[in-house]
Amino acid sequence: MDWEWLYNQLGIREFVYFISSSQIQDALFPVKMVFMTFTMFFLAAVIYFMINSSWLQYKFLEDVTEFFSWQSYGLRELTKRWSRIKKRADSGVEAELKLAIIEADDFLLEVLDDRGFEAKTLEESIEKAGKSMVPNISDVLSAHEMRNSIVYNPDFVIDQDRAKRALDAYELAINNVGVG
Repeated sequence: MDWEWLYNQLGIREFVYFISSSQIQDALFPVKMVFMTFTMFFLAAVIYFMINSSWLQYKFLEDVTEFFSWQSYGLRELTKRWSRIKKRADSGVEAELKLAIIEADDFLLEVLDDRGFEAKTLEESIEKAGKSMVPNISDVLSAHEMRNSIVYNPDFVIDQDRAKRALDAYELAINNVGVG
């Protein structure tokens, strides 16, 4: 097929000459400027909202952080928070032990919620997570009962060994759910 013939039949060549003529270009210059202004405005708006939103962090920085740290994103924060709880428990003071257990219970609930196992109570969240995510369900539930006793009974007495067992149960559950 001869393209020249097709261009002539459809009038494409004349249309291209007409559109690229200096008279039309001069007449379209104000319209071009308006569209260029809108383009710049919307490009600036997109850049502004990308910088100020968490989308960029969520989509890009998470992956970069995981790549360079060789850890799951957020694992460092989990580790820092857990080390603060352990430091509180290592003091040996009964009030600090109680507070460490309460914080560990809250921390486990937050980790479960972040992983999509949201519920009204910790027991329901653990049931949703199942044995594969929380292999020590019975230990965690007994630690949670201890936490409830601490919160609702001001005269509840706890020793270092019981607190350590409860914190170990919470730590295992947090590590399984937090990394999973």
